[in-house]
Amino acid sequence: MSGKTKSRSGANAESITGTVSCDERILRDCHQIYTDADSGLIAIAQSVGVTLLPPRKKITVMLMGNHSAGKSSFINWYVEEHIQRTGVAIETQGFSFVTSGRKRESLTGNATLHLYPHFKTLQKFQGVSEYLSTEICTSRQKRFSLVTFVDTPGLVDGDMKYPFDVDQAILWLGELCDLILVFFDPMGQALCKRTLNIVERLNEKQGDRLRFYLSKADEAGGESDRQRVMMQIVQELCKRPGLNKCGFDMPTIYIPNPNKPSRCVNQIDEVCRTVEKTINQTVQNTLNALEKDCELISEAITDKLSNDRQCTVANRRARCKGCVMGMLGFTVPLLLLALLVLGSLSREMLELALGKNGTETLSLYLSPVEKMINSLSVDVQLYGCGALVLLSFILLILARFCFRTNPTLSGRQKRHLQEKLEYVQEVVKTKKKKLYEEYLRQSVGEHDMD
Repeated sequence: MSGKTKSRSGANAESITGTVSCDERILRDCHQIYTDADSGLIAIAQSVGVTLLPPRKKITVMLMGNHSAGKSSFINWYVEEHIQRTGVAIETQGFSFVTSGRKRESLTGNATLHLYPHFKTLQKFQGVSEYLSTEICTSRQKRFSLVTFVDTPGLVDGDMKYPFDVDQAILWLGELCDLILVFFDPMGQALCKRTLNIVERLNEKQGDRLRFYLSKADEAGGESDRQRVMMQIVQELCKRPGLNKCGFDMPTIYIPNPNKPSRCVNQIDEVCRTVEKTINQTVQNTLNALEKDCELISEAITDKLSNDRQCTVANRRARCKGCVMGMLGFTVPLLLLALLVLGSLSREMLELALGKNGTETLSLYLSPVEKMINSLSVDVQLYGCGALVLLSFILLILARFCFRTNPTLSGRQKRHLQEKLEYVQEVVKTKKKKLYEEYLRQSVGEHDMD
């Protein structure tokens, strides 16, 4: 894109600590709710076996297109600082991240991956790490404080050799980006097959994030020339089944230059509105995800407490069964021992120990058993005693197995889980409600919030 951009100094760094937009504050607070070291949702979720990812504090906008399509120039215009190099040559040979910060800084590949850990998978693409960079500037123009731009390498056909697999790297980045802006240059490279091939593959999964623009529209000649170029691009896109969309839209944009007025309709503000719409949608998605994650954690904690109660009841029943089996296992040998002892004692000894009435009562109950035993042969009596001993042994083994219980939570653990549940239900959900009200208050009146 042609035109000059307004050069800014680092003086506006003071504005970083000044006014913060509502959306920026909401995304920052949501991120803090997840990542707080003491009571963050991520730590709480891990304690109950749930894995959560923290929301990002900014949206990621990727710009792609053929070389010299104006991607870097657009970024410079948006932030109103000369951050990215521009020119007719293939200036951007790697991936450049442009984000806002407290001071002007340039980061290398390793530092970039530390700043954006969710992009570390880029290391899988051989050679990419050496062509990663980050430009941090203090600009607060437009909605830049909530945007991270990804400036991709200029795409060309033919024998151009890239130091890494640029197609796969762009496709991978497209999965993580919230918005993908595709710039078509009207100066002979708009129908770059490499660009169209990547766009077609991106459209398979990220079609709702793709936006197409005819860049450098002021250099396309007259209105008829621009219309012809746009028709060529649209026809080429519509030849591909995945890109044959109904109501295909391609705004014309260019960098406004007061020294070079143009009659061409400039829809560059449409790009800004698209970015702002994506930010608003991201804020809503983040707040909705916060509510869903709260429910997910609450359900996990409730299930854990419920399972603990069930285990406690099951353990109590198991102990009761074990006690019954154990008593039966000990009762059989005790009865045999009692029979042997009582049978070996004389009546005088029994009357002396139990009294006359006690001896008569005992004889009354034991006489049928004694008669039954005496009616059996000695071998049968031995086998019967062995069977009773074996039964006793089996009952004792069963009692031991019944005493095996499932682990349960301690009282302290249950109190901690209950505290976490109350924190999520009462504190986090209340915060989320206030944040949502704050977000909606930007668009509707106070009377509509009732």
